[in-house]
Amino acid sequence: MTAIDPTAHLTAEQIEELGRELDAIRDEVIAGRGEKDAAYIRKVISAQRKLELVSRGVLLFSLFPPAWLLGTAGLSVAKIMDNMEIGHNILHGQWDWMRDPKIHSTTWDWDHVSPADQWKHSHNELHHTYTNVIGKDNDLGYGIMRVDEDQKWQPFHLGQPLWNFINACFFEYGIAAYDLELGKNLHKRRRKNPEFRARARAVGRKIRKQVLKDYVIHPLLSGPSFLPTLAATFTANLVRNIWSHSVIMCGHFPEGVQVFERRSIDGETRGQWYLRQMMGSANISGSKAMHFMTGNLSHQIEHHLFPDLPSNRYAEVAVKVRALFEKYELEYVTGPLPQQVFSAWRKVFRLSLPNKKPTLKTPDRERELVAA
Repeated sequence: MTAIDPTAHLTAEQIEELGRELDAIRDEVIAGRGEKDAAYIRKVISAQRKLELVSRGVLLFSLFPPAWLLGTAGLSVAKIMDNMEIGHNILHGQWDWMRDPKIHSTTWDWDHVSPADQWKHSHNELHHTYTNVIGKDNDLGYGIMRVDEDQKWQPFHLGQPLWNFINACFFEYGIAAYDLELGKNLHKRRRKNPEFRARARAVGRKIRKQVLKDYVIHPLLSGPSFLPTLAATFTANLVRNIWSHSVIMCGHFPEGVQVFERRSIDGETRGQWYLRQMMGSANISGSKAMHFMTGNLSHQIEHHLFPDLPSNRYAEVAVKVRALFEKYELEYVTGPLPQQVFSAWRKVFRLSLPNKKPTLKTPDRERELVAA
């Protein structure tokens, strides 16, 4: 909610025309999906499984430092691939058109403590519908951070750089917690709600499954290398968590990315929804390898415009989308990973402090921001 609206120069007619042009880009990709795309995701899944199998095999000898380093590096990459380019995108329904029951959003399970159905609700249905809308988008600040100057500052916010760092290290557990909306359900009365209890049990089962696999079965298979394998698995999960948290932070939190009030989306049209995705997202520039390791979420703007398109098509779509930014005189927020990480963390620190000059707000706006 910046003082100057970066979209104020657009007329209602221009916004709807923008929406039609973006619809045309989406329709063109959908019409062109085919065997080449299907072969891509099958190849990625095969490569990930082979890399994980080989890495875990190497970790059987993790008592020896070279094996530990090689196995840990391989397992870290395999876990990132599983979460980013494979799991995240399959659960978005990007590959449902293949009608392959093994690679489908309704059947896929991933290396993550958050159950797929709960993640799909909080991410696909809420985050992608209400992108960067304060009080509606749980991914915005994960419920533990102040994300805009107009939100009322409280002493708790002084610690948000620390909360954000802890969340990064244990990101998969943080996601599971806010998929459960744990904060608002800690009240005794809400904890007794049958629906919440059922979802909490599902998370518990998923956590037990992941812990058993990573920290019991595979270390035990290593025999004398039990402890080194345990440490390697913990390290791989830590690397995966910090990487995925960083990519997502870069997609929604750097300077230049807009946040929105809840009332701003009342009566929102298709064109206005597209425009909010464009203003509420940021990209990461880099090599093909970097794009792959981010699950193509380095093309976060394109992903938010077209969350159900195959991720391997975002690079070609980005050229056309950027041309529309230029045509409509909008800022295409992008930059190298270090720059975007620095920008996002600088914002985290800045918003942890009270405003030097309080922003004047109407009573309705004040109530809305406090509720958020």
